[in-house]
Amino acid sequence: MARTLGIGIIGAGNISATYLRLAPLFRGIEMRAIADINKAAAIARASEYGIEARTIDDLLCSEDIDLVVNLTVPDAHFDVSKQILSGGKHLYSEKPLTLSLKEGLELQKIASKNKLKAGCAPDTYLGGAHQLARKLIDDGQLGTITSGTAHVMNHGMEHWHPNPDFFYRPGGGPILDLGPYYIANLINLIGPVRRVAALTSTATPTRTISSEPRKGETIKVTTPTTIQALLEFESGASITLSASWDVWAHHHPNMELYGTEGSIFLPDPNFFGGEVKLAKPGKKPRAVKAWPHPFGAPNQKHAAGMMANYRTAGLADMATAILTGRDIRCSIDRALHGVEIMVSILRSGEERKFIDIKTTCSRPEALGIREAKSLLKKA
Repeated sequence: MARTLGIGIIGAGNISATYLRLAPLFRGIEMRAIADINKAAAIARASEYGIEARTIDDLLCSEDIDLVVNLTVPDAHFDVSKQILSGGKHLYSEKPLTLSLKEGLELQKIASKNKLKAGCAPDTYLGGAHQLARKLIDDGQLGTITSGTAHVMNHGMEHWHPNPDFFYRPGGGPILDLGPYYIANLINLIGPVRRVAALTSTATPTRTISSEPRKGETIKVTTPTTIQALLEFESGASITLSASWDVWAHHHPNMELYGTEGSIFLPDPNFFGGEVKLAKPGKKPRAVKAWPHPFGAPNQKHAAGMMANYRTAGLADMATAILTGRDIRCSIDRALHGVEIMVSILRSGEERKFIDIKTTCSRPEALGIREAKSLLKKA
């Protein structure tokens, strides 16, 4: 059996550079080719990272490509992912998997019919901080989780993104863009969701771009930009999720979980690292000693300082799972469950009622220190 899967990428945008830069850290994958409808962009990215630029059709027919990573824009995810699976290649997609449950179910059906595997980002919950929180929960430090809060709030994308239009159209918005990180981590920590309810609103009908090169242009807002959601989990826990692009500033933490034996405070699930705090009955929250998890080690410089970035870990885990026959942590069934949760939140805001979730999934297997090291070329 092969010990490495040949990887191709469709989509040569900014995120492709992250995958190509970090892929050499991991076992089981070898980046070999990239394609894009913009041929010049594919050629430029291929030259930058020493791989081949191919057409999409050529990439899907290439015998040296086993798995294709879909890095196109979200509203193209379904069509491109369907093309990948129909072409006989395993699929790993950037988030969100699709923009509707129907499309996600179709991809799942095609993958099963063609005996292929499919996976989907985000993989940030595999980071050292979130896996430390997972270990504390699994070890019983919180007792039974009964409730919690999650907040992802800022003032949108038009202040930094060169072409922010998509974020304010159906298929965009804070739930489908940033919600996947929070929901994937909640599934990792608590499990699947039973039903949701939400209030949704839009603060302004337009946005003015303040970033270059389109500074001063006005774009229409046609999707909710503030969402207050309630998630009831199959375990019985209830979590409030606030997602908004109408907030200039706030003091809410990213995520807190409350249990019968304590409370836990988690960093932003959009990132791999950060500080975890734990509060036991009658005690103030204290920082939990960081453990030597390889996906928590700072490796990239940001404006705020050094941070941990191991995007591609989910892809490497998927490749190893295919090669060894074990479960894929960032699997299509978990991604599909996340999609249904997100679109049901938006539907609840429209219909003003609770929405029962039809799909379900298991919690992904924890990724401890030993398991994480096994994914790296140099542990």
